[in-house]
Amino acid sequence: MFEHTRAFSGFSVDDVDAARKFYGETLGLRVSDGEMGILTLHIAGDRDTIVYPKADHVPATFTILNFPVDDIEAAVAGLTARGVQFERYEGSELETDAQGIFRGGGPLIAWFKDPAGNVLSVLEAR
Repeated sequence: MFEHTRAFSGFSVDDVDAARKFYGETLGLRVSDGEMGILTLHIAGDRDTIVYPKADHVPATFTILNFPVDDIEAAVAGLTARGVQFERYEGSELETDAQGIFRGGGPLIAWFKDPAGNVLSVLEAR
């Protein structure tokens, strides 16, 4: 039924202007404004994602976007230099190192949040 439909994803934020600045300037994505305050993130591979305002926004407690990178340490350092703070998890199965990188099995991954508190990640593609 949907095999040829170009599905897309979306998520809410409490401040579209802050999201535009974060995704456009801090992360370097191409962004555009649409109708009714909706922001579009133009992600490589023609995978547009919409960001919509929601007055009673509740941040996602799961990872909403994963950004594959070739070198996670370089990506974490570069984002940290741009003011991104990485999540630190201690004493759990997701324990991260001092940089915020999880090295406990599977892909190397580091989580961070957007200004609305939604969880994002960079993960090393192998």
